[in-house]
Amino acid sequence: MLRIERITKQFGDKIAVDSLDMTVEDGSIMGLIGQNGAGKTTTFRMILDFIKSDSGLITWNGKSITQDVKQGIGFLPEERGLYQKMTVEEQILYFAELHGMKRDEARKELVTWMDKLEVVGKITDKVQTLSKGNAQKVQFIATLIHRPNFLILDEPFTGLDPVNTSLLMNEIKTLKENGAAIIFSSHNMSGVELLSDNLTMLKKGKVVLQGDIYGIRNRFGRTQVYVESELSDTTLSAIAGVKTIEKQGAGRLIHIADEAVGHDIFKKVSETGYVQAFVQAPPTLDEIFRKEVAEHV
Repeated sequence: MLRIERITKQFGDKIAVDSLDMTVEDGSIMGLIGQNGAGKTTTFRMILDFIKSDSGLITWNGKSITQDVKQGIGFLPEERGLYQKMTVEEQILYFAELHGMKRDEARKELVTWMDKLEVVGKITDKVQTLSKGNAQKVQFIATLIHRPNFLILDEPFTGLDPVNTSLLMNEIKTLKENGAAIIFSSHNMSGVELLSDNLTMLKKGKVVLQGDIYGIRNRFGRTQVYVESELSDTTLSAIAGVKTIEKQGAGRLIHIADEAVGHDIFKKVSETGYVQAFVQAPPTLDEIFRKEVAEHV
């Protein structure tokens, strides 16, 4: 378990991280989100002891993060670090040996992971011959080849298409199910929502939201209604508490003043006895993110 207690980091007159508290349990995934410059990467670097915090405490299973502890950490940096002129095999075995793996064992793991992640290429190919997406998957393999019990993933899905993003997400979920503690950052809010158990949102180094995903969303109330109905916008707009209506796919998304308005909308659209689609839900994580960023300027 990772525990962060009131860590602060300042660069000159800028506070990059301000009294951050965070816990990442074994077998759970923490999504760390925020605008560029919010403090996410600085937090990762302090966890890994690349830079020292000015104050506060960071522990893994109650102990400081020593070099021995780092052997069990997998880190995927936002700035990818593959050596272009090395082969995939040379690259991965090098990283694996740094984490104490035997070459033969690492080579077998590499072949398995190449197949699992559907990497187009051979282990004898040079990294520079791979497509951007395949190189990213190789970087992912380098991060977890040594079977880490704690993973830090900084923007792991950047540049990947939806199919490969889903592929990596499934493997991250499997690592979680096997007991790993995982913390990752992403600008893809739908991905964060799908993958995370808990969330920490930073704004200028400060926590503006923290907790489990569903708890955070429900905190904002079920103030959105998606409906597919023959009723006109004019009829729907006349219902007290309807704020805005926007077309979405085959239906419309209605923003309402409070949850009770949903009952009135349902009553109206079901007068004919048949409702094609009706879903009342809290705002998406993307909408919450935009709202919180706008409010905490």
